[in-house]
Amino acid sequence: MTVHAIIGGTGLTELSGFVLHEAQHIDTPYGAPSAVILRGEYAGREVLFLARHGHPHRIAPHQVNYRANLWALKQAGAEAVLAVNAVGGIHAAMGSGHFCVPHQLIDYTYGRAHTFFEDDLEHVTHVDFSYPYDEPLRERLIGALAAERFAFSSHGVYGCTQGPRLETVAEIARMERDGCDIVGMTGMPEALLARELELPYACLALVVNPAAGKSSGVITMDEIEAALREGIGKARAVLARVLAG
Repeated sequence: MTVHAIIGGTGLTELSGFVLHEAQHIDTPYGAPSAVILRGEYAGREVLFLARHGHPHRIAPHQVNYRANLWALKQAGAEAVLAVNAVGGIHAAMGSGHFCVPHQLIDYTYGRAHTFFEDDLEHVTHVDFSYPYDEPLRERLIGALAAERFAFSSHGVYGCTQGPRLETVAEIARMERDGCDIVGMTGMPEALLARELELPYACLALVVNPAAGKSSGVITMDEIEAALREGIGKARAVLARVLAG
C-alpha cells in the first residue's frame, strides 16, 4: 500500500480525524523542515502529514524550506505527495470555494532554493518537467471531487508568485495573458523537488479569493479566512476519499 504524504497549506495546519502514531523530528542536509513529520492513520491508511507553513502558521511562502520539507518526507517513507494549496482565482470559473486540480504551472518566483542538484560538481542534471503533476494521482483527486459533488475544475494552470504580498491588477492581467487560471505562492519549487525525488505529486487547490482586479472590491483577509473555514472541511473529505479508494 502506497504511503501518501499530505502537505497542508494555509488553513490546513492540522488534519482533523488524523490518528497520530508518531511525531518525527528529521534532520536534513538542507536544514529543518517547517514542522515535525506526523505519522499516523487517516481514512484507514498510513499517512504522513506536514504543515507547510509550520504549526501554528508562521512561515511566509518565500521563506518555506521546501527542500528540507520534501527531503524529510522522503526519508520518513513517503511514496507520493498530495499537496493542498490556497489560491486566488483568475479564470472566471475559479470563484471562491471552487476547487482546481491543476495540470500545468508557470513559475514566477525568484531566489528560492529550487533544486537538490546544485552542489553536484560532476554532473549537470536536467529533470524533465513537461508535465509537473502526476496524472494518476490527479485522476484520483478528480474522482474524489466528483464523488463528493463539489464544484471543481479538472484542469488549470497554476501561476506561482513570490509573495508574501498579493499581486497587482497588472500582474494578474499579465498572468491571465500567459494562460494562468489560478495564482498561489507555494506551488514551486515544491512540485519540482518532488519530481527530483521521484515522488508522484498532485495539487488540490482551493480558491479562497478572486485575484486582484477580478472583483469590484479589495481583497481582505476576512474574505480569505471565511472561504478557508468553508472549504478546508471539504478538502479533508476529498483527501479521505482519495486515501480510502
